[in-house]
This record gives sequence, C-alpha cells and structure tokens, in this order.
Amino acid sequence: MEFKNRADIRIGVIGYGASFMMGRTHLTQAREAGGMTPTAICDIDPERTKAGAEDFPGIKTYSNATDMLADDACDVVVVITPHNSHYELAMQALKAGKNVITEKPFTITTEECTAIIEEAKKQGVLLSTYHNRHWDGHILTAVQKVLKEKVIGDVYKVNANMACYKNPGDWWRTSRTISGGNTYDWGVHILEYTLQIMNAGIDEVSGYKHAGYWNDKTVWKDDTNDDEGFIVVRYDNGTYSTLTISQLDGGPKPALMCITGTEGTYLMDFKGYKIIKHIGGEKITMEGENMPTDWAAYYKNVSDALMGEDKLIVTGEFARRPIHILDLAAKSAAAGHAMKAQYK
Repeated sequence: MEFKNRADIRIGVIGYGASFMMGRTHLTQAREAGGMTPTAICDIDPERTKAGAEDFPGIKTYSNATDMLADDACDVVVVITPHNSHYELAMQALKAGKNVITEKPFTITTEECTAIIEEAKKQGVLLSTYHNRHWDGHILTAVQKVLKEKVIGDVYKVNANMACYKNPGDWWRTSRTISGGNTYDWGVHILEYTLQIMNAGIDEVSGYKHAGYWNDKTVWKDDTNDDEGFIVVRYDNGTYSTLTISQLDGGPKPALMCITGTEGTYLMDFKGYKIIKHIGGEKITMEGENMPTDWAAYYKNVSDALMGEDKLIVTGEFARRPIHILDLAAKSAAAGHAMKAQYK
C-alpha cells in the first residue's frame, strides 16, 4: 500500500469510548502529528459515535467493525477497546488488508501477539501498538543520562514499582478476564521503560502474586485482578529487573524506577530524577528536571513509516516483548517456577 501524500492516509478507530477520550486523542494526534485524515469511527454505543461526529464533522460512523471494514472506510485501523478484544479485532482488520495499531497492551498472550505479527507479514501491512509512553519525558531523560552519558556506570538492575492501598473498583480493567490482570495496565508501560534501559535479551521470567483480598469487594468476585503482582526478569547478559504492581501495598517507595549501576543509582520519577553516587567517601545526590514528553512522535513515526521515509519504531515484535514477560509471569506464578523466554 503506497501513499503519495500523508493526507491520503485514511485512519479510523474501533472504540470511541469515554475512558480517557482515547478515540479523540488518537485521531487528533494522527491528523496533527502524522498528517493523516480521520475518516471513520466505530463504537457500539451510539452516544459515543455521536460524540465522535461532533469532534470530527463529516466523519463516517459505524456501530460494528464488520460494517466499517466492509465499507473500505480507512487504510489504518486503530483498536481502542478492552484488552481481551484486541486480538480478535486486530486480526479481523488485518485480514481485511488494513494497517493496524492496537492500544496497549498489544494483546494478552504471547501466542496472540505472534499470530497477529504473522498475519501482518502475510498481508504486507504495518502493525504497531500505541506505546506513546516510549516518548515520556522521564524515560527519555533516563535513556540520555543512563545509557548515553553513563552517569551511573554499567546498569546491572532495575527495580520498578507502582503501589497503593486501594480497592480496585468495578470497571472492566478490574476483571482479570477482560484486562489480563493487574500487571497489564501500568505494568506494560513500566516494562517498556525497563526494556529500553536494560537493552538486552530476555532469558527467563518468574512471577509471584497475592490474590483474593479485594474479591468480595468488587462486582467481579473471583475474577477480580490479583491484589499484587511481582515479576523478576533475568536477561541474557546477566542483568535483572523487578516490577511490582500492587493495590495492597501502601508503603512509600523512593521512585517509580530505581536504576542501579556500578557507579551509582538513578531514581526516575514523573516530575524529575535523582542521581545518587559515592565520591571520595561522601554520598552525593544530584537532582534534575525531565525533558519534555513528546507523544506526538508516535504518530509522526507511523506516518513516516507508511510514507516509506523511516523505519517503524514500535513494531509488532517490539510490542510483543513486554507482553511475553507478563504472559510468562502469569504462567510462572501458576506453575511455581521460572519460565524460559521463547522470544528475546
């Protein structure tokens, strides 16, 4: 599929739900940063298609994906639906010959990721996942300081966490069946950060969980997400990382990510960073602000790739890596032992 101009790239979304207004966000960024033309909105809720039509006057609206795909309404389809529906809708769009972007997480299982990747190759189309947080200011700064400037020497471990003490509530992200589990929301973002810093192949994954405390306090009962997930990843260069996602741990943590190297520690947080080193027998702490976030870079890169002007950064294989870790962690927790990685 070749395009002469960026405006010739027609983009549509499946899912225009009210949560975080992501349908509007995708179409706006695709138009403003990627130069694409929004042409289609699909949602099972007529109130949401009505809202989409108001946001993008003249756009076509559909109540189901089959009709939208049959109408050849767009060249790029963005799947913005609950996690457990990503695989089926992405596969449907790929088989219709569309370029496909899924919201993150890519899918729930490694097998689903691989099947979609193979179908995209078969169809000769672009496949990506909206890892816009690849361009968060805090990880951009960490990559610059830690990997390029090597301010803490050689990295050998990353400890990341997002923890609170809070009832997870009753929305769909609280259901293990629908969401994939408690690590499939912010966990996929943090693993994507971690993989940038570690810059190594995945060797094995161990998963641990605590479950059941919140079950009777949500509508999902036994299908409620685990209270806490803990993941250990060993990489093929001997380094390792951990990730904790918890709604049962109210204790304060030093930062979102603690990156440790041979010459110091880098604490990465949303607002800024700290570098802790020991120089001449003294503990030295340096602080700084993160560089600006640039989420628009995602759709700029997708547009460049479709125009044949640049390589796609967030490929299917790229997006499969954090899912593979999450999938292996769930299997490890159930089996009680570490799981070897199939994909590095």
